Amino acid sequence: MSQDALPQIDSLDQVRAMLAAGRQPPLTEKLGIFLVEADYGHCVFEAVPDGSSYNPMGTVHGGFIATMLDSACGIAAHTALPPGSSYTTLELKVSYMRALSNQSGTVKAIGHLLSLGKRAAFADARLYDGKGKLCATATSTLLISGSAAKS
Repeated sequence: MSQDALPQIDSLDQVRAMLAAGRQPPLTEKLGIFLVEADYGHCVFEAVPDGSSYNPMGTVHGGFIATMLDSACGIAAHTALPPGSSYTTLELKVSYMRALSNQSGTVKAIGHLLSLGKRAAFADARLYDGKGKLCATATSTLLISGSAAKS
């Protein structure tokens, strides 16, 4: 599916078409973070952290975790937007509860849309390690632009 066709379809269908075509958001793909599930107001990203995502202290860098959570919040909101709309993160608040390492297994960031208005969306996400332990949470405020903001 061409990029030109994507803005003309429902945002959830856009995300589903991207997944069906085997495409990923470019930044997350580069980091080894993959969108594996998307539904209206909900999504799941997965990653298997390794040494390339470490900070100098030998654990997964907080920015890697924040990227997973920000991506989960953003896609959860994106799935609910009307055609021709887009979003950008205005604010992201991350709480870290447990360090991640290459022993953490497949980590999952699960995003949920909390509220969608004409100009702003609110979402949250939780990140779990491979054993299902909660490691970090985030809340996000997203600016809506395009069709939704004009109505």
